[in-house]
Amino acid sequence: MQKKSRMHVKIGDNVKVISGFDKNKTGKVIKIDRNTGKIIVKGINFKFKHVKPNTENEVGEIKQFEAPIHHSNVKLN
Repeated sequence: MQKKSRMHVKIGDNVKVISGFDKNKTGKVIKIDRNTGKIIVKGINFKFKHVKPNTENEVGEIKQFEAPIHHSNVKLN
């Protein structure tokens, strides 16, 4: 069984990214996953998902979403 890690951030905190592609950017914590130790920060670490159309009338699209980053890569701002 995986241990739930103690986090130094809470939902609603303003944080600054200290490592990775989005270094020195700031944002607000919107979601926390204590099992994996990852957080989602608004406006940070965008990923793209290409979605194919399922039916004939549907249109394919590219969805953009915020991917989680590890809590050790951010500090309180």
